[in-house]
Amino acid sequence: MIANKTDTTTASLLRRLRRARVLVVGDVMLDRYWFGEVNRISPEAPVPVVKVDRVEERPGGAANVARNASALSAKTSLLSVVGRDEAGRSLRQLLKQEGIAASLHDDATVATTVKLRVIGRQQQLLRADFETVPGHEVLASKLKDFRRLLKGCDVVILSDYGKGGLTHIARMIALARRAGKPVLVDPKGEDYSRYRGATLITPNRAELRAVTGGWSSEAMLNGKAQALRRRLGLGGLLVTRSEEGMTLYRRGGRLHVPAQAREVYDVSGAGDTVIATIGVMLAAGEGLEQAVRIANRAAGIVVGKFGTAVTHPGELFPPQED
Repeated sequence: MIANKTDTTTASLLRRLRRARVLVVGDVMLDRYWFGEVNRISPEAPVPVVKVDRVEERPGGAANVARNASALSAKTSLLSVVGRDEAGRSLRQLLKQEGIAASLHDDATVATTVKLRVIGRQQQLLRADFETVPGHEVLASKLKDFRRLLKGCDVVILSDYGKGGLTHIARMIALARRAGKPVLVDPKGEDYSRYRGATLITPNRAELRAVTGGWSSEAMLNGKAQALRRRLGLGGLLVTRSEEGMTLYRRGGRLHVPAQAREVYDVSGAGDTVIATIGVMLAAGEGLEQAVRIANRAAGIVVGKFGTAVTHPGELFPPQED
């Protein structure tokens, strides 16, 4: 069979994905799942008793962003802080298995962030979070490593989960832009001034509403989003809108991409997939609008999987039938 233009374009993109170099910086965590059967209510309190029979661990937070980038074949580096504890050691091992070049600074004064989810009858019954903020000294040394790693990447992704690991984010954005590297930010909190000058930020609806206030129409949303983009000097602002898809706001207009129609099983980590996919596509030479379209497709795939998940090139670009 003679390859058509689509086949040739896809083959070229797949080759470029393997050459893409992505640096992820941010708050990492360990996602821990306890699965079990629920057959009775506790005699001590009106809560279900879960007989745990299986435990799973997955990289979470910025580590999940790196995992998503690596799953798309990109050469992925990760810079973050962990505690000198069992969870930190587990996270290191998981990242090694994923082929991620992880530079994880140890901070003996903190515990590695852990999100523990207890699952019974295919439903999440409880989530317990364990976290502390890293110290100033370890964050300063991380900034030195950022300067070094910046030279070997095509795109920088800053994954802010509000855990204190991105205290120097404004400096990181400035350094990356000075080096000519696109900077993508998954934001947190109500003060977006620290993301000034980024190439793209990717808030969800609730996060944007906390910063700009609510809206009652698409026109009103467009005005608020564009005003924020201009005020922060952003190249673009991408609002992820769950079942409504996602909307990219740029100078001169907007691009809305409807959500992929599929059954939603779990939305946790979908934002990580979106920003990782956009970053990898930009590093591979794709334009921003095409990167957003592909990221929307990737999000539609991962929400059909349980927990923090990834998508692979074979899922995003399935082979064409003869």
